[in-house]
Amino acid sequence: MEKFTSIVFVVDDDVSVRESLELLIRTAGWQPETFPSAQEFLSRPRALVPSCLVLDMRLPGLNGLELQRQLAERTDMPIIFITGHGDVPTTVQAMKAGAVEFLTKPYKDDVLLDAIRKAIEQSRAVHREDSEMRVLRECYASLTRRERQVMERVVSGLLNKQVGWELGISEITVKAHRGQVMRKMKADSLPDLVTMAARLGLTHT
Repeated sequence: MEKFTSIVFVVDDDVSVRESLELLIRTAGWQPETFPSAQEFLSRPRALVPSCLVLDMRLPGLNGLELQRQLAERTDMPIIFITGHGDVPTTVQAMKAGAVEFLTKPYKDDVLLDAIRKAIEQSRAVHREDSEMRVLRECYASLTRRERQVMERVVSGLLNKQVGWELGISEITVKAHRGQVMRKMKADSLPDLVTMAARLGLTHT
């Protein structure tokens, strides 16, 4: 079912290419959206579902590489380049900038579909990671200041007694805070909490 919510964007100034790709993509089960220029594509709101971009290298106005540069931070939308005028330096430049594939026209449909499948899976993984991090940050935001202090010290390896000494509170109070931290962070174990802290970039010196 996930496959049907994934969007494959196509930016190509050739209407016949857009129409044929739209049919191919729809037949494969993804949702196609086509654009004749980079500017029109950029005016579209960012997709909130797994997606990828099938991008022609030569376009009126912004070309493919220039659009790729503008989309550099959008790691949730991998780019597949298609071009009728491929050369080694351009291919290298596009791949170094993160393109998942560079296809020269004419290409086989199954080769493009394989590239799209790979790109959508990559996009899905980024969305999954973003979702997990959002939940993690929300859990951390629910901690009180004292609970955060306890968490940072516990994950750094300090014993309850040492945490209490550093914070000027009793060991029993540390245990209570520690229990609240585990509950609010939805951590099953101390190693689980340590992993969460690492993902959040927490450090205690």
